[in-house]
Amino acid sequence: MNSKFLNSGTLMAVVATGLLLSGCTQVRGHQGYIADEILLSSVTAGIDNRQSVEASLGRPSFTGQFDDTTWYYFSRETKQYGFSSPRARNQQVLRVQFDAAGNVSAVDRTGLDQVASISPDGDKTPTLGRERSFFEELFGNIGAVGAPGAQGGRSNDPTRP
Repeated sequence: MNSKFLNSGTLMAVVATGLLLSGCTQVRGHQGYIADEILLSSVTAGIDNRQSVEASLGRPSFTGQFDDTTWYYFSRETKQYGFSSPRARNQQVLRVQFDAAGNVSAVDRTGLDQVASISPDGDKTPTLGRERSFFEELFGNIGAVGAPGAQGGRSNDPTRP
C-alpha cells in the first residue's frame, strides 16, 4: 500500500517539476518582414525603381509618414522566457528612398543599435503648475464663475450685455 502512495507521489512530483521547467523554456518569435539577405543586398541606388523593389522585396512594412517616397522593411526576432515580456534578439530596418521620378536614391540599414529603451517615470505624468489637493480641485472654483469683477460675469450696466 505504501508503494502505491510512493509511486503516485513520485509521479506527481515529476509532473510538477515538468510543469515548472516548461515555464522556463525559451519562446522565439518573429515580427515583420522575413528578410532574405540576397534580396536585401540586391537593391541598389541609381539602378532600381519602385517596380523593381516591389518585385524583389514585396510591399513595404510601412511607408513614410508624410509622403510615400520612403519605404521601410522592418524585421525583428524576439525571445521570451515564461511570462516575461519579449525582448528583441535581432532587429533590422531597411529604408529605401525614392526620388520624384520613382528611382531609388538611397538605401540604408539600421539594427538593434538604434533601439531606444524607454523607462516611464512612475504612474504620474509630471505637469507644470501648482499641486492642488483633492478638496482644492473639488471646491476651488466655487464663487469664481459669475463673481462681480470677474471676466464673463454680468454687470449691472444696462449698456453692456
